[in-house]
Amino acid sequence: MPTNTETYNTLEEIQLRRNQLSEAIEHDRDLIADKWGELFKTNENPTKGEFIASLITNSITAIDAFLLVRKLLNTYGGLSRIFSRSKKKKR
Repeated sequence: MPTNTETYNTLEEIQLRRNQLSEAIEHDRDLIADKWGELFKTNENPTKGEFIASLITNSITAIDAFLLVRKLLNTYGGLSRIFSRSKKKKR
């Protein structure tokens, strides 16, 4: 992180620098908001091919999540065993 070697001798200089930094932060905030909006922008009128591609992508994601949960439950013996072990340890 760069160090700031400027010295401020008056309160007006400090207020001026504070205003400059506030403007820079506001500008950066606006840029980030614009980029965030572009990231999650949806297509209003998707073509048939885009709709099918989206459907396939969402289906694959759902199947992948289901298989991951199933694998985790099989590996760790299910949630009921986890909770029953925690109750037995408390006794």
